[in-house]
Amino acid sequence: MRATKRTRIDSPQNPTIKALARLKERRQREVKGRFLIEGVRELTRALEGCIPLEQVLICPEFLSNQGRALIPKLEQHTSVKSIETSAAAFKRVSTREHPDGVLATAKSWRTTLNALTLARNSLLLILDGLEKPGNLGALLRTADATNVDAVFITGTGTDIFNPNVVRASMGSLFSRPVIITDTLELIDFLQANRVELIATSPGADLPYWDESYLGSTAILLGTEHGGLTPAWLAAASRQVSIPMQGLADSLNVATSGALLLYEVLRQRRSAAKAGIIWS
Repeated sequence: MRATKRTRIDSPQNPTIKALARLKERRQREVKGRFLIEGVRELTRALEGCIPLEQVLICPEFLSNQGRALIPKLEQHTSVKSIETSAAAFKRVSTREHPDGVLATAKSWRTTLNALTLARNSLLLILDGLEKPGNLGALLRTADATNVDAVFITGTGTDIFNPNVVRASMGSLFSRPVIITDTLELIDFLQANRVELIATSPGADLPYWDESYLGSTAILLGTEHGGLTPAWLAAASRQVSIPMQGLADSLNVATSGALLLYEVLRQRRSAAKAGIIWS
């Protein structure tokens, strides 16, 4: 079933536009159970990830050729309501300085640990208390690039449905499981599944490249200012550090995560090429 004929909204004060604009606020996203997906790349990946869309906003004034090509695919979704807007109305909802003329709403979701089955030799990423949307989004993108099986979010921090997380992830939020869960519940789950927990800590003696990441592994990352909580440090099988040789005493958490995840990928590729079997 195709979408019904597009409606047109010109005024930024229109109630529909005002309601959509409020989804930029975390509280409204939680109350409504919906979030914004903006941009051609992000919406393309939402479609590839089979994310059901509800409303689509189109601003012809801002559309690129890629945006025009995407619109028929968006409007083929059975639940999509398509709205054409003026530039002023679109900008009220948009979170971007230079919007590309297309955004949509989707229902937020919450995946539970019970719904997750871990593959043999899983690679997992645990992010505890991250507060900056850019860091969270960048780590989701890196997790996608390194074929992480699932990402877990613990502690109080950024909402994964923050528009800036969606943007910084470049749509990688839709590519693999992202699970918000309680720390102690997750620790029990990982221990029951015999997953090795590797914590990053500046005080650890072992450089991250000297650790082995063969077998089921979870990489733990905490906040830049506070690090991992005592609960996670106590649960970790081992701790590793990232050696620092200059004046700086820490790295951006997204950079730290990329270093470790690509080291895991390097080791596993090398082992596979050498015919090494691990469990």
